[in-house]
Amino acid sequence: MRMIDLGRAGVVAMLVAACASVWAQKRDNSSGYDLAARATVLHEANVYVAADPNSQRVSTVLPGHEVVVVERSSPWVKVFANTDVQEDPEDKPEFGDENAPTPASGWIRDKGVVGPTTPEGDVILYGAAANLEDAASRPNAPKNAAMQAHLLYRRVSDYFPQSRLAPEAAWRSADIRWQLEKRDISSLPSAHEQDPILRPTIYEGEMKKIIKNDRGSKYAAMAAYEMLDNKLCGDWQGLPKCPEKEADLYEKYARQFPDGPRTAQALYNAVYREATIVTMYTVQEDKKKADAAASKTQALAAEMKTKFPQADDTARAVSIAYKVAQGIPIYGNDRD
Repeated sequence: MRMIDLGRAGVVAMLVAACASVWAQKRDNSSGYDLAARATVLHEANVYVAADPNSQRVSTVLPGHEVVVVERSSPWVKVFANTDVQEDPEDKPEFGDENAPTPASGWIRDKGVVGPTTPEGDVILYGAAANLEDAASRPNAPKNAAMQAHLLYRRVSDYFPQSRLAPEAAWRSADIRWQLEKRDISSLPSAHEQDPILRPTIYEGEMKKIIKNDRGSKYAAMAAYEMLDNKLCGDWQGLPKCPEKEADLYEKYARQFPDGPRTAQALYNAVYREATIVTMYTVQEDKKKADAAASKTQALAAEMKTKFPQADDTARAVSIAYKVAQGIPIYGNDRD
């Protein structure tokens, strides 16, 4: 939490004006803003009014958040801290950033500060992000570890766009944010609505950027697959409308990305939904539609055996197709 001496109103006003100037430069590349001045930290760093640990602490910078380096006076660095919290509204996370610290000017220790000119900075940031991502996946994960990993991966692609690690870092950053928002949305009552438009939409900006910048890559294919989440129903409510729509979405994805890393998974999801449709129409005593869905289930499973013979998803699909051929319900109670 930022603490400011109200008796320093004039100084505060000057700092706010200076920060506003930095933000304006950050948005406008024509202003001559120096990319090399941007940096992030690898550890939680206190921001002090002066280059003195006994001076007033005005803010805290967490790993992944940006600072703009103004001056160096070993062993201190003068910065505008947390300047990235003023990003454009369309790029603001819908979840997880409500308590972001207010941007402030001050001094931090000159350690763990990594920017575009840091030797092997891409590897350092990527490794730090990977360590935090791993920590976030463990029981009793450190608070905000996943969000910090998201931001650190993002700095790799921002600061080192030509790095061999940049495409993977951009994907991991986007995927972490996607999964965090997906988890939060799934906890809302609206997540159980049949129509996906009745729940909040997961932010697609970073995924769309990957598709635009890495068209034809495996990362673009994975981003397109994740974005299907926004089109899926919540609760099917025992009706075939949703699985029919979703089976079509997954099959169209598989046709668009025939060799993508998520194609076998997409086809499996289509098989599962077609098999579900068989059960639903059988319950409704609509034999014609049930038979059509059963035929589609077998055809998709056969296609997977040809295209992805070694994939686990293929074995899963073949097992489901066998159950359908045996008249075993896939959706609901399969007990005779």
